[in-house]
Amino acid sequence: MASERLRIGIDLGGTKIAGIALDAEGATRAEVRVPTPRGDYAGTLDAIAGLVAALERQAGTREASVGVGMPGAVSRATGLIKNANSVWLNGRPFAEDLAARLGRPVRVENDANCLAVSEAVDGAGAGAAVVWAIILGTGVGSGIALRRQALTGLNAIAGEWGHNPLPSPCDDERPGPACYCGRHGCIETWLSGPGLAADFLRCTGEAASGEAIVALSRAGDAAATAAMARHRDRLGRGIAHVVNILDPDVIVLGGGLSRVEGLVAALPEAIAPHVFSDAFDTPVRASRHGDASGVRGAAWLWGTT
Repeated sequence: MASERLRIGIDLGGTKIAGIALDAEGATRAEVRVPTPRGDYAGTLDAIAGLVAALERQAGTREASVGVGMPGAVSRATGLIKNANSVWLNGRPFAEDLAARLGRPVRVENDANCLAVSEAVDGAGAGAAVVWAIILGTGVGSGIALRRQALTGLNAIAGEWGHNPLPSPCDDERPGPACYCGRHGCIETWLSGPGLAADFLRCTGEAASGEAIVALSRAGDAAATAAMARHRDRLGRGIAHVVNILDPDVIVLGGGLSRVEGLVAALPEAIAPHVFSDAFDTPVRASRHGDASGVRGAAWLWGTT
């Protein structure tokens, strides 16, 4: 691929579709976003095609490469989408259909893997060989970048951290909340924004959103502060479990909950007691590109040279 060819990245989310066009140096040449046509598979393909056309018009180019980050993954067995919480994509030949719609090849990756690639290329993990990136938001997931490339895995589930059980559960954490995947006690049910809200409701009998709990904690509310402490402890246990297996060079946090004041700085202390080592020196950092990491990582699926 010629170095001057632009790279388009698409971040297919549950409520919005974001697009970006990057040049070879990573500079933004165009940005567009549109609402996601929820529940409408054909409409989703049309929306992405329209986004690509708009980006190319803005950037003054044609036939840019296209990478897409999305929830779920392309099954190696069938070529169909699996594990997407945007359920209208599941069981569909999304990559094949989109390529046909655009008239060019596309590369499709899990959105958390795109976050990892973005931060490994020119973000908080730049220069590191193994970057583990975590998304803490409405859902919980993670992705792995090895030498600036996404690790997809043989079964296309590398980094599916959110649907593992919470490690070292306390008695009152068993069996754990029911998860949409059919299991109980998944990490996502504890560490997502809705999971934080559900924990607060169980402990206090009061309903509050994740954002409200964070605000209450900042204001000194004792129940909210306790909820945030439980969240931090569970996050530390969950991260340590992966550190014991992957031992990454850097851990990068993204998503709305990653921006909670003081969380990133406090995490090493929460992780260290559960790591099977005499020391825990892994840097824990906030994502450099924030909400743009996923869409930038999708663009970099076509390489950085």
